[in-house]
Formats: sequence, structure tokens, C-alpha cells
Amino acid sequence: MDTQKEALRRIISTLANKNEELHNFLETVDKTLMGLQEESYKVMSDLEVELERLSSTLEEKGAELRGVIKEEKQRKDAELQKQLSEGKFALLSCEELLEFANQTLTISNEEEFLKAAKEIKERVTMAPAFRLTARPAVSENMSQFTVDFSMERAGIQRLHFLPVPRAPEIDVSSCAICDNTITVAWKPAGEADSDGDISASGPIESYELEYQKTNCNSSLRTTGEACWEKIHNIRETRVTVSGLKFDSQFIIARVRARNKMAAGEFSEPVTMETRAYNFGFDAATAHTELKVQGDMVTWEPQGVKGHDPRLRGKENKNSRSATPSPNKTTGSRAGRDRFAGESYTVLGDQEMIAGCHYWELRPLIDWKSFTVGVAYRASLGRFDQLGKSAGSWCLHASQWLQNSLSAKHNNRAKALDWPLPERIGIYCDYDNGDLLFVDVDRLHLLHAFKTKFSQPLVPAFTVWCGGIAIKTGLQVPSFMGNFFSTNRSLSNLSQ
Repeated sequence: MDTQKEALRRIISTLANKNEELHNFLETVDKTLMGLQEESYKVMSDLEVELERLSSTLEEKGAELRGVIKEEKQRKDAELQKQLSEGKFALLSCEELLEFANQTLTISNEEEFLKAAKEIKERVTMAPAFRLTARPAVSENMSQFTVDFSMERAGIQRLHFLPVPRAPEIDVSSCAICDNTITVAWKPAGEADSDGDISASGPIESYELEYQKTNCNSSLRTTGEACWEKIHNIRETRVTVSGLKFDSQFIIARVRARNKMAAGEFSEPVTMETRAYNFGFDAATAHTELKVQGDMVTWEPQGVKGHDPRLRGKENKNSRSATPSPNKTTGSRAGRDRFAGESYTVLGDQEMIAGCHYWELRPLIDWKSFTVGVAYRASLGRFDQLGKSAGSWCLHASQWLQNSLSAKHNNRAKALDWPLPERIGIYCDYDNGDLLFVDVDRLHLLHAFKTKFSQPLVPAFTVWCGGIAIKTGLQVPSFMGNFFSTNRSLSNLSQ
């Protein structure tokens, strides 16, 4: 009995699932029917509009051609009417003169006869009949206006529905990636083939580019349409995308053509390798009075409400309560790696052990003092300040009391005669031992260290009053080459 009930329950469950499936199927079919009706009405309306445009264009062209024929007919008619009028007048004059001449022959008086003959001679000389051209000014031939629309008629007979455009072909040799910018070029769909025939897909109105960041070097392994960034309404067969952050190893790009009807299939994707240095702030190393938020670090001293820069300055001027001693900080430190005391420092979270690396720093509006550079993490103590040890190289900027800019290493400093930059580029070639600081906006080399790195390096920052923001995921910019060839000034602080 129980076995039969269980079997019946399974049958009921199967029927219920099938029943739900049929309901869903019928609902889908019903929606599809409604969609079919709407789509068929839409395309029928579009067809009527196109036919109306075609008929209107034909009528306009017919009216234009009829007008040309009518104008030519009127011109020739006017010329012939003029000749006809002149000819009738000349004929009438000639008949009158002929009658006068015949009458003169009957004159017997010699004097009168000679007088009349002289008059006839003068009138004959001036007679319109002798000045009139005895042939029509224009011909009746209008064959130059004969038309032959056989080709157009054949073209109309070949009219069919517009097909979807063929996929373009990306020209890999013309694609480029440089300075966090990618350029993608392609051969347009609808190019003439070897027989000279043009694709029937119709005129291409625009192209659409999609690109995707990935750590896989094959588009077959990328998933999710939402990951694709899209650029629409491209009118040329080339597009450049700038200002990218290269936070992945590769960028995959693909393109498709769009005509009046719809977009076609995407081209075969092209994969471009992105070489950039990506890192963030290691919040575990940040001094307790440094606040890390994404790509920004701000100095927020304990006990100063609102963190007003004027209050900070007043407190620092009158007391050292905003700069706790190492002993006071040690008991409240969050971890062994966190900087303490007067070392308002935070490190990057990615090491450099080889290759070339580049990133940028921008001080925030209310900044007073900051330091940027690289350091050996393993040899940097919790209370060590950047530039005061043999394991750190840095650039120090300050606008507290007076503006100053200096390079620091191994407790030695070199003052730099240059205005405080608004954006600093840091370039590190680990293998060759080069560390360069550049004023990016003025393209000026601020300082260059030459050394030999022997341990893994990390980016290092010190912030006091205000804050800084960093920009990573950057390629080594092309302008860096200028400083190696023309404006190299190496520091002796490493010696």
C-alpha cells in the first residue's frame, strides 16, 4: 500500500511538473504570437513607408524630366514662331513689290518709268525677303531626351529585404596599445570582393566596438556579456579608447557593423596584452592616524574635531598632542606591521622584483606635506621615516611654513629648485636600478636615483596634513624615454 502511494506521488509530481511546463510553454507561445503580430505590423509599416518614398522620388524625377522636355519644346516653338512671323511679313512685302514692278512695266512715259524702276531697285535691295534665312532655326528632333530606365527597372525588380551586415575583419597589424590607450582598426563589412561585387548588406551606418578586460588570453574563456564595455555610433573604421586603467593582463576587443536594419555578427576578437603596474594601499601598514579609502590616503589626527587644517596647525604649533610618541602609539597599534610614532607612513600592497613600473601621485587640495618613493619592506622599521634609511628612496614635498621639494635617501637630502608639482609620476626600473620622479604636467624630470636594488621593493608614502591620491594600472608612458636620452641627471645620494 505505502509503495503504491509513493509511486502515485511520484506520478503526481511528474504530472504537476509537466503541467507547469505546459503552462509556461503556452504562455511563451502566446507571447511569441503577440510579438509576431507586432513585429509583422512594424515591418509592414516600414515597407509601406519605403515604397511611398520610392514612389515619391519617382514622381519628383518624372516631374523634373517633364519640365526639361517642356522647356525645350517651348524654346524651339518660340524660335519657329518668330521665323514664321518674319517670313509672312517678308512674303507680303515681296508680293507688294512684285505687283508694283508689274505695274511699272506698263508705264509709257520714260521719265516716270525710270523713276519707278529706280524705286523698285532700292526697295528690292532693302526687302526683308533677301535678309531672311530660308531654313528653320531649330529642328523638330527631340531624341536627345529619350530615356532608358531598363537598368533602374531591373534594379527595382531585384529589390529584396535588407540582410544583416557581415562581420568586419579586425586588422591586427593596425591595432596598437600605448599610454593606456588602445586603437582598434578593421576592414569594413561590404567591401568589394574579388569579382568586384559589393555586399548586398546595404550601406553601413555605423560600427559598434566592445572591449573586455581579462586575465585570460583567449576570448573563449571570458564569460558574461555584462563585462563588455561598449562604444556605439562609430563612423570610421578605426577607434581609439583612451584613459583606460590596465588592471588586468589583457584586453579583448571585437567590432560589428550596423546598417539601417540591425547590427551583424561580431568580428573575431583580437587580444592585446596590457603591461601595467597595479597596486593599492596596504591598510594593515597604515599609521593609525592615516585613513585609507580606495586610492586615497588622508591624515586624520586623533582628538581634532572635524580635522580642520587650521586646528591641526594650531595644535602642532602649541603642543605635540597630535604627534604621539612611539611609546604612546605602541600600546594602541593594530598590528606589528602598522607604522607608528611620527612615521605617518603607508605602503603599497604589491612588490616589485623585476621589470619596469610606473604610477602617479596627486596631492589633495588641503595637503601640507607628503613623501613618495620606494622602500625595502623587510628593512623598514615601524618607526622609520622614508628617506632616512639605506632601504628607502623618496621625494619629499612640503608647503608647511614654506614651499620645499627635495630628494631623500639614507638620511641625506638634496633640495630641488622646482615649483611644487600638481601631479608626480614615479618610474622604477628594478633591473637597471633607476628611480625617476617626474612633474607630469610640465614634463620635467624632478630627480633620478641610480642604484642597485637587492630586495623586493614596495611603493611607500608618508602623509602629514591633508591627503594624497594615487593612480595605478598605468603603462610606462612614452614620454619617459625623453628623460633617459636628453635630460638625465642622476643623484649621488645613492653613493
